Amino acid sequence: MSLYASYLDEIETRKIQGLSPKPIDGGPLVEELIVQIRDEGHEHRADSLNHLIYNTLPGTTSAAGVKAAFLKEIVLGKEAVAEITVGFAFELLSHMKGGPSVEALLDLALGADAGISKQAAEVLKTQVFLYDADTARLAAAHEGGNAVATEILESYAKAEFFTKLPEIDEEIKVITYIAGEGDISTDLLSPGNQAHSRSDRELHGKCLISPEAQDEITALKEKHPDARVMLIAEKGTMGVGSSRMSGVNNVALWAGKLASPYVPFVNIAPVVAGTNGISPIFLTTVGVTGGIGLDLKNWVKKTDENGEAVKDGYGDPILEQTYSVETGKVLTINTKTKKLYEGDEELADVSSAFTAQKMEFMKAGGSYAVVFGKKLQSFAQAALGQPLKSSYAPNREISVEGQGLTAVEKIFNRNAVGVADGQVLHAGSDVRVGVNIVGSQDTTGLMTSQELEAMAATVISPTVDGAYQSGCHTASVWDKKAQANIPKLMNFMNKFGLITARDPKDGYHAMTDVIHKVLNDLTIDDRAVIVGGDSHTRMSKGVAFGADSGTVALALATGEATMPIPESVKVTFKGTLKDHMDFRDVVHATQAQMLKQFGDNVFQGRVIEVHIGTLLSDQAFTFTDWTAEMKAKASICISEDETLIESLEIAKGRIQIMIDKGMDNEGGVLAGLIAKADKRIAEIRSGEVPALRPDADAKYAAEVAVDLDIIAEPMIADPDVNNNDISKRYTHDTIRPISYYGGEKKVDLGFIGSCMVHKGDMKILSEMLQNLEKQNGKVEFKAPLVVAPPTYNIVDELKAEGDWELLAKYAGFQFDDTDPKNAARTDYENMLYLERPGCNLCMGNQEKAAKGDTVMATSTRLFQGRVVEDATDKKGESLLSSTPVVVLSTILGRTPTIEEYIAAVEGINLTKYAPPVAA
Repeated sequence: MSLYASYLDEIETRKIQGLSPKPIDGGPLVEELIVQIRDEGHEHRADSLNHLIYNTLPGTTSAAGVKAAFLKEIVLGKEAVAEITVGFAFELLSHMKGGPSVEALLDLALGADAGISKQAAEVLKTQVFLYDADTARLAAAHEGGNAVATEILESYAKAEFFTKLPEIDEEIKVITYIAGEGDISTDLLSPGNQAHSRSDRELHGKCLISPEAQDEITALKEKHPDARVMLIAEKGTMGVGSSRMSGVNNVALWAGKLASPYVPFVNIAPVVAGTNGISPIFLTTVGVTGGIGLDLKNWVKKTDENGEAVKDGYGDPILEQTYSVETGKVLTINTKTKKLYEGDEELADVSSAFTAQKMEFMKAGGSYAVVFGKKLQSFAQAALGQPLKSSYAPNREISVEGQGLTAVEKIFNRNAVGVADGQVLHAGSDVRVGVNIVGSQDTTGLMTSQELEAMAATVISPTVDGAYQSGCHTASVWDKKAQANIPKLMNFMNKFGLITARDPKDGYHAMTDVIHKVLNDLTIDDRAVIVGGDSHTRMSKGVAFGADSGTVALALATGEATMPIPESVKVTFKGTLKDHMDFRDVVHATQAQMLKQFGDNVFQGRVIEVHIGTLLSDQAFTFTDWTAEMKAKASICISEDETLIESLEIAKGRIQIMIDKGMDNEGGVLAGLIAKADKRIAEIRSGEVPALRPDADAKYAAEVAVDLDIIAEPMIADPDVNNNDISKRYTHDTIRPISYYGGEKKVDLGFIGSCMVHKGDMKILSEMLQNLEKQNGKVEFKAPLVVAPPTYNIVDELKAEGDWELLAKYAGFQFDDTDPKNAARTDYENMLYLERPGCNLCMGNQEKAAKGDTVMATSTRLFQGRVVEDATDKKGESLLSSTPVVVLSTILGRTPTIEEYIAAVEGINLTKYAPPVAA
């Protein structure tokens, strides 16, 4: 069967699902289309022509390569297609973004035919996605006296590809749509259990919110064709939990505008809003598409005559509405005054959404075009011998004389690109920074590979120290979807230059280690900048930012990221931690004590600078990892010299294991990281460059001192699913002591796993089972306990130390990599499951607890439908706690009392944490 015949079969299958033909990314199929187009009498000629023009993906896909070559032949007169004139061929090339299309345009512009050369030059002047090979050709031609090349460079030097774009409208009419009440997780916009379809944009778009919501959005668009639908998180924050580029893509698909008439289902410029604004990492993703994210502030705390907040019977502040954004309201955003209006009435100042930089993203159609445009202008000016002068809005540079630097300010200053020597920048400054470590995960990786193809990137930037492609989010079930997607992804990323969890040549055992744990080891510099395709990219060394798949692609391709330097909140500790407390309880207590101290979440949108210096990186990661749920932009761990050295030695050992398994690439990236770690250790030991510390006179947005003395019992983050105020549900802010439940709350399933646990947690599990066996004569589970170690290293070490054998003794199921599960488990027995390393239940895209279950988990996610979905008669609950609480809850089938808990952990070294002597 021909490729086209197979494509027709696929089209018929998609019709049944209500889908259009899938966009074409394969060159061989495009070659067949061209053969059929050449045949004037071919029965499929019209459809083939339509697919070539409107349904072929751009960038560096093999399909784009064949299409660009064919269009070039039409321009040169070597091919003739009545429907594609020379002018139309140039127009199609102009929409293909780069790679083969730019190569074709350069061939034409630098060719001998003056007329063609002029036309090609005019198109090239609009392009920004040029790479080193492209710019080198232009520079060489200019130096050789080619006038057209010089003309193109002069245009680039003026950034005419940007300055000649139309300005954004002064007034933008929007029609409101309440997407949900309370914090809206990106799971609502792009559910984790639909991760397999993210690269198929039209198919994935069908999972936005609900079919009913999609119908309502469509009806609003039809009723108000001159307005853009604005999706709103009423009484909450929009886009919490992750960056989720697929979430923004889905919103744009239903409520944005088409990026190009020749590229299907790629929409841009969505408008989203929240009473409490947009989650920081999600807002970055909105910027990728040139969208608008508004902080509405339409509900405020009610105050009494003394200005004090009025509270309800639960002690929570009562909110009152300042203006309504109920579904169907027609509002106007004025981009000049930067205000939101209803008619002539001013509702809110929305200037934070319209900084000079964000408006440039909107004008250019997304942040990528701005990043590439800046680089292209700088290149052209240098090639022409002109002084460097940007046509873009100047970066905001804030420097406060006499003020010290926080840890994050030090990192940004050290890694800043394009900043004058000696210039010291403080929080609020806009900065381009070099990125040291990049992580791509498997459920967003296919989108990242698409983004790389779309921006015409073919190889990782040489300035990146190391990059890793994980397989952890699809580790639980090796089903047909995983078998189709993951090898393809690993092959692409391996060729691009990443260290990959799976070897495309099957030279080493497939790793499903949790991405954040791997990145935590690959980060060997406490002054590094890390970007990863997951909100939990929060390392215990350096400063790490969770990012959307596109920002990850940009970091891989350019070795850079652009963002403002965030404010910091300093967190210190005092007192003594009780022997029966786990460090997870310190994490929860930090959030609880902060909320009690300030009333509002001072962590949101800021960097948490945590002075935790005596904890090794694995345990410290437990804190930095959780900061994503505190809505922080990032977290920095301040470590003492000797502790950092010990953590680096551990990281070196784990990187060496990766090398021994055969995971290093031709560039010797992993070996290079070990060498860099050795250099860093030497710097610390010599005193030349001690462990990162802030200046004593650094300025913080707030300071939180956590009192360890008052942490007396285990703490649980409760989704509070039955709170009368919907906005209080699923927020991560309801932290309760275990005594709240009175030892009576039924627990249906326990989960120990996710990025929040480390080897110590597996040891605790082993020791608790032995404790409970001694106390009760045997271990009997009254609820299932699912255990997924984060990494294979942990499993190997537990086997070497005898703990895995003990766990296997109690287990009714143990993973087998020679025969991985190919179907998701739907029923659980009351026993211990030893699952394959990876994300497992925390991701919720392959396996879940039974609907309506109450789950006690070490996970990070308590969002509705993530770990457990609702049943018709009961809401699913994902309560988050420490490993000891999870273990005991499954043995008892309920939450334990404090007395039961203390007895169960007797003699176990949970966490011997003491604050540094000098914080």
